[in-house]
Amino acid sequence: MLDTVSKELAIFWQQIEERSQFHAGYPYNLSCDFSRINKFFNFLLNNAGDPYIEPDFGLHSRKFEQEVLSFFAQLYKIPENEFWGYVTAGGTEGNLYGILLAREIYPDGILYSSQDSHYSIAKAARLFGVQHQVINSQINGEISYEHLSQAIQQNSHKPVIINLNIGTTVKGAIDDLDKILEILKYHQIKDYYIHCDAALSGMILPFLDHAPQINFQKPIDSVAISGKFIGSPIPCGVVLTKKKWVEKVETMIEYIGSKDTTILGSRNGHTPLILWYALKTKGYEGFAKEAKTCIQNAQYLFQQLQLREYPCMLNKFSNTVVFQKPNQVLIKKWQLATLDNFAHLIVMQNIDRQKIDTFVNELVLQEGILPESEYLHLQPVFS
Repeated sequence: MLDTVSKELAIFWQQIEERSQFHAGYPYNLSCDFSRINKFFNFLLNNAGDPYIEPDFGLHSRKFEQEVLSFFAQLYKIPENEFWGYVTAGGTEGNLYGILLAREIYPDGILYSSQDSHYSIAKAARLFGVQHQVINSQINGEISYEHLSQAIQQNSHKPVIINLNIGTTVKGAIDDLDKILEILKYHQIKDYYIHCDAALSGMILPFLDHAPQINFQKPIDSVAISGKFIGSPIPCGVVLTKKKWVEKVETMIEYIGSKDTTILGSRNGHTPLILWYALKTKGYEGFAKEAKTCIQNAQYLFQQLQLREYPCMLNKFSNTVVFQKPNQVLIKKWQLATLDNFAHLIVMQNIDRQKIDTFVNELVLQEGILPESEYLHLQPVFS
């Protein structure tokens, strides 16, 4: 029996190792080493309840969770005494939490999100019974401000809930917070809630020179960040919000000796430890360097495709390069994400220029390229 188990695990190890070498279409940092904390996986760690309340049980990692949250509070410029947050199971849970708070604050509010918003936003609207209006997107994936303004004007008597994209899933587009605030001011909207879906770019944008400033110094209410750029063997993320909003949903639970302030009951106690370890070993400067390198390498990929006149697109401050959809063999080999007639490659820490050169050479030599009429909508937008 043990021989069979060992054989199966060896086969799976080889498969994962091979697939990791050509993983380019989805945003995961594969350049991580967590061997120093592997020993903690021999223990149960459950962070059930509020991350700031010591529960009755002792097998948790709240100390590390609090330090992770403190890092993000500083990154997103919200005072320690005004913010609240927790380590989530990923970007989707962070989005669900932000929209849940918005509904509790404005039960009759309307949620506005672009066509390019992550599917979890529409899911949140369905789960929590929030009226939802999808707004058109621009060609680069950014929200259409004209359409948003028209939609808000038609329902100016109702509170506004905005999902602001900080890097859309497919095209890496960033919605302009200042333009949205101008729209709200123009229509004299006083009651509004702005949730920021910063899944991937939440750990990139704050480190880039001249990038848009999206933080709590402006009137945002919550932000969801994925752990994908940080790197983790377990999906995870962080959600930050204002402490005053959490008080509207908290409930004291005697059974665990803590408050119920999160979406999940039992919460993974290993992911705060993983995030803490990554943040402590790399620090602000380490992640700033990685963010800039990924952006530079994305620009390099974009430029290489342009030189070969291969239809492509890259948003400013994004590490997501969009291009004409290749053949199925290449899609499978490089594990590319596709939509309609285009695909994208997300330049993470494990995608260096040598790997980019290999990919570009395979891409331009492929067979079965689509006719020009199929990809005229892909225009370079990088500057």
